[in-house]
Amino acid sequence: MRGGTARGARGARGVQRALRVLRVPRVPRARAARGMAWSTEAPLAPRLAPAAIALPALLLALASPACAQKAAPTVEAAEAALREGRYDEAIDLFRALARRPETAGPATKGLVRALAEVGRYDEAVEAAGAGAEASPELAATLGGVHMLRGEREAAERAFRRVLEAGDGGTTLSARLTAQLGLAELLDARGERDAARRLLESFIDVYNRSTPGALGAEGLLAVGSAVRLLGVDDPQLFKDALRAYDEAAAADPAAHEPRLLAGELFLEKYNSADARRSFEEVLAVNPRHPRALLGLARVMEFDGEPGAGDVARRALETNPNLVGARALLARLRLASDDPEGAAEEAERALAGDPTSLEALAALAGARRLAGDDAGFEAAVRRAAELYPRSAEPLASVAELSAQNRDYRGAVELARRALERDPRSWRAHGTLGINLLRLGRPDEARSSLETAFRGDPYNVWYKNTLDLLDRLGEFVERRSEHFVFVLHRDEAALLGPYVEALAEEAYAALAERYGTRPAGAIRVEVYPRHADFSVRTLGLVGLGALGVAFGDVLAMDSPAARGRGEFNWGSTLWHEIAHAFHLGVTGHRIPRWFAEGLAVREERRAREGWGADPDPGFLAALAAGRLAPVSRLSDGIVRPSYPEQVMHSYYQASLVVEMIEAEHGFEAIPAMLRAYARGAGSEAVFREVLGTEPEAFDARFDAWLRRRFAAALDGMRGADGVVARIERARSKLEAGDVAAAIAELEGAAAAFPDFAGPGSPWALLARIHAERGDLERAAEALARWTSIDENAYDAHLELAALRERLGDRRGAAAALEGAVWIHPYDPALHERLAGLYEALGEPGAAVRARRAILALGPVDRAGAHYRLALALLAAGDRAEARREVLRALEIAPAFAEAQELLLELAGGQGGGR
Repeated sequence: MRGGTARGARGARGVQRALRVLRVPRVPRARAARGMAWSTEAPLAPRLAPAAIALPALLLALASPACAQKAAPTVEAAEAALREGRYDEAIDLFRALARRPETAGPATKGLVRALAEVGRYDEAVEAAGAGAEASPELAATLGGVHMLRGEREAAERAFRRVLEAGDGGTTLSARLTAQLGLAELLDARGERDAARRLLESFIDVYNRSTPGALGAEGLLAVGSAVRLLGVDDPQLFKDALRAYDEAAAADPAAHEPRLLAGELFLEKYNSADARRSFEEVLAVNPRHPRALLGLARVMEFDGEPGAGDVARRALETNPNLVGARALLARLRLASDDPEGAAEEAERALAGDPTSLEALAALAGARRLAGDDAGFEAAVRRAAELYPRSAEPLASVAELSAQNRDYRGAVELARRALERDPRSWRAHGTLGINLLRLGRPDEARSSLETAFRGDPYNVWYKNTLDLLDRLGEFVERRSEHFVFVLHRDEAALLGPYVEALAEEAYAALAERYGTRPAGAIRVEVYPRHADFSVRTLGLVGLGALGVAFGDVLAMDSPAARGRGEFNWGSTLWHEIAHAFHLGVTGHRIPRWFAEGLAVREERRAREGWGADPDPGFLAALAAGRLAPVSRLSDGIVRPSYPEQVMHSYYQASLVVEMIEAEHGFEAIPAMLRAYARGAGSEAVFREVLGTEPEAFDARFDAWLRRRFAAALDGMRGADGVVARIERARSKLEAGDVAAAIAELEGAAAAFPDFAGPGSPWALLARIHAERGDLERAAEALARWTSIDENAYDAHLELAALRERLGDRRGAAAALEGAVWIHPYDPALHERLAGLYEALGEPGAAVRARRAILALGPVDRAGAHYRLALALLAAGDRAEARREVLRALEIAPAFAEAQELLLELAGGQGGGR
């Protein structure tokens, strides 16, 4: 991918609207068999939520006593301490109160909840002790603790004990909590019909109850039950949220309703309301582990930096919080660290051997590391625990796609659907990745199935809409490529994109000694929103292009403003990805892939590829650049806004240093090692003979040496920025010579200063105004050699070079402008004239075709001049067709008539 990270677009406005509508309707309590559902059309919202978010219904048994009878003040004090996160105090108070007969019941339950919240599960089970045998209320709470530890048989015994006590033996809220837990256990082991019967009974309980009868805990259980039923009826997710809202109203001080609502919002892709729900809890208890975990998941979903830090804060309170460990494992996978991911997943499974999240993360880590046996072992382990669940394989399919293994994602999604054909997540993952493989017809079928089952998912909706618009695109083919271009742009962009793509293919095939297996598909989108949806499923992507292997997608130059990006260098960048992904079987780390692609851009054309600016130097000086061993973090989870682009450039410098120290052959050797499944540590040892940490230090020293003069030149009164400002002041004062001296000093200190404010831009203007064309052209050449998007500078340079008699240099400058913004007919007219004067008819034909594609006023003349160029290029048949088109428009066109006679007479090859 070029120009941004796909992860950062999560959290667009569509997500924020996803379930807000659910807070508004209030339906009558009397409902038919459909229960609490209402008919409002489901709103649309984004793609797959973070992998396998555990249903919080399992924790209902540990919820605060909602609607509890008024307890003694000391019990209330203990509850307040627990609610506010004063855990040691709460535990001590509950222990003391549990020894008193008059407070033993609620205090013991409170003690179990407090110990469980901080992860002291063994002590929680011990605290429940024999009391759970006599107290069904306590047994329900104990069952929740067993669930947190993955002790299913013990949890089932506890829940059945509650249900066997009957209506007179315990409270309704305890029975509902136990029934919910039992339904989850039955569903997990594949007894879906039995689980569904238990869950559907919650609807009748709700409809028959009088207002206030269920209490907050009962309402939470009802909400979580219909939430589980939502897999078959998505409207029930609205009812789940309604029940959580009613529980919050019944017990405003309780955290559980907000936690469950936040987790549901995030599960349904609404990160904004999820964040608010978790922050409401954290405002009362900044240490609440589930709220911190929820916030960390929101940050992961939105692509924000710091999700790992927040998850670690949750672990400070609860070191055994399995979800936090699983989240850290996913974050490590996103950072190309399968070893670290496996370690976190194993730690999670040590706390709960049944965690779906952790099993999926472990399977993903094994697969990414190339450990097929370890991957299959993790999948079998999950299948034994969840025989009819698609979630482990669906989660690994998503993780595979996030790590650019799109074929693997398709294979795993298909396997997931064999396990459970109702997995809308697996259907969606299959469809999105079939599209990434260039198979739109198959993709549509899977996405339509996914969207029927999950109508809140805007990823699916947007992608289906995009598939509908693909009818506006046409295909063009060259030797090694299939180009998918919008019909309004195909004639203009086609000749240029074909020529550049084949040039890139030849250069990369020679350099790396390999070729992609088949034709490379290149899709070019004139609407950035369409490209963004093609890549992510929603709008808002900051990138310019993306490679799915041998399928590439990118913005066309129409998708951005003039001078915002260079579509030629973007195309070259993505084709480089196709080679590197192919060589490694998609096992290349993200930083290395981007570094190689940017390096290849710089080889392709002077000025292409990322270049340093003052922001990069400031980040280097402040130590904000990520070390090489964590450089992927700077791309997928940047810690400051500019870090993505800084990391691309930094990664290209890493490649440059490796080539300088080890020769280019080290690069293919590293690619081959990654292809074998070796991790970065092993690759660095094997190919470069160093440990990653030692390489980090060497690269940092190399980087600081490389930019030592520029770093020195940025500081103080004689710094680059200060010199440029002084030059502007001196120009305003009329002291041109002094201004030039300041600008030349700035340029000497930082010759690679790219982007706005570069001293080369101001020097070019001054020299041109003074009539010093050679020095103006030299300054413009330096500027365009470091700023690939400087459109006006390319045009000015071409004009100066032409005035100086350098036609070839002028043509090169105009070609550079075409790769930035090809929509000016005058640009192609100038270019055609130069190529005709230089005796390059093939290039002239391309420019003449571009003029026609742009709809010139004199269309007959454009066809005629194209015919002349084609004749000069030796293509008499095509020249005849073009001159006939000219005569169809203007039958009396004398020059065209003469040319047609010449062509009909079979005379010579050129004019």
